[in-house]
Amino acid sequence: MRILLVTQYFWPESFRINDLVRAWTDQGHSVTVLAGLPNYPAGKLFPGYSWRGPYRESYASADVRRVPLLTRGPNRGARLLLNYLSFVLSGIAIGPWAARGQFDVAFVYAPSPITICLPAIWLGWLRRMPVALWVQDLWPDNLTAIGAVRSPAILRGVTALSRWIYRHCDLVLVQSPAFIGPVKRVCPDVRTLRVLPNWADDFYRPGEIEPNAPERKEFPEGFSIVFAGNLGSAQAIGTVLEAAELLRDTGIRWVFIGDGNQRASLEARCRERGLESCVRFLGWRPGEAMPRYLNLAGALLVSLRRDASFASTIPAKLQSSLAMGRPILAALEGEGARIVTESGAGLVVEPENAEALAAGARALFEAGAAAQDEMGRKGRAYALQHFDRDTLVAQLNEWLRETVEQSR
Repeated sequence: MRILLVTQYFWPESFRINDLVRAWTDQGHSVTVLAGLPNYPAGKLFPGYSWRGPYRESYASADVRRVPLLTRGPNRGARLLLNYLSFVLSGIAIGPWAARGQFDVAFVYAPSPITICLPAIWLGWLRRMPVALWVQDLWPDNLTAIGAVRSPAILRGVTALSRWIYRHCDLVLVQSPAFIGPVKRVCPDVRTLRVLPNWADDFYRPGEIEPNAPERKEFPEGFSIVFAGNLGSAQAIGTVLEAAELLRDTGIRWVFIGDGNQRASLEARCRERGLESCVRFLGWRPGEAMPRYLNLAGALLVSLRRDASFASTIPAKLQSSLAMGRPILAALEGEGARIVTESGAGLVVEPENAEALAAGARALFEAGAAAQDEMGRKGRAYALQHFDRDTLVAQLNEWLRETVEQSR
């Protein structure tokens, strides 16, 4: 197939879509990527990028075409809204020129915001090709979940826009079965709706780390519970710091690997409470380097705020955590909690409850190495059974071919 991928976020930003592109090109598909300049999650352009570009690159044999956008900046608010809007406008205005050529299908990878799909719908109309949308975050539910929008009028407008987007896509894929109901409530006449869960990149696997590895020097002494990913409001990291304070005098340590708009305030809060001995922020690391760090973890933390929208979500880091074969401490509810419980991969505690999180961390710590290793083995077995990349990509390709044939 000739696939036009439209995504605001792409390599060197760490998202699942990078691995899908590698899978497609390995299978011989022709892939062109229309993406923004990389600036997630820190809010500033990655080294080597500027307003002068580069605007054309190659990644895993895919042709990458970029469009300019306003970076996210260090804070939320108007700057983030302008970041979203700038990609849409650049994609609509420059996309037809940047992504020249003939394609069989436009495929949209859509974490927030769902407006990422608008340039693809425009290009689909211009090139007479179907549009497939892979929804990672529920809109407009996600806006209320993170507290970004409270105005009923704005929410009604976003709901109407989401309905229009769903209606103009030939295929809508959702990353969790619990997304089906909310999408149908927003758009009862969605054309074709399927479930395509995320998977772990193939480099996420258990492994031994050599005794003198430099990564070991970055970890504190003790039982390290590692959180890897975006440090934003949705992840409820403030609750984790409260739990760390409760366990200050134990052998439990907390390691954060990643960046985000909450990082500076979280580090300041850590210093104010004198938690430097048990909490460490390592900053951003490239995705390919993450398994070496995660293999050093006593347990892996997956955390989200308490909200109905997040309860429907399977956070992408959950599949990676399962694949790593380490025990999981899940401050989740809904779908994510169900998977951890069903797999036997770890312990589930109530989100945004510091006492419960501290108790769960202590229980994992005191369970001992044999029980921890057993949880890890069960988690990896579950990931291989339910979230196998080759199986899921094969299913996706079948659905895309059906969509292309139906459009013809």
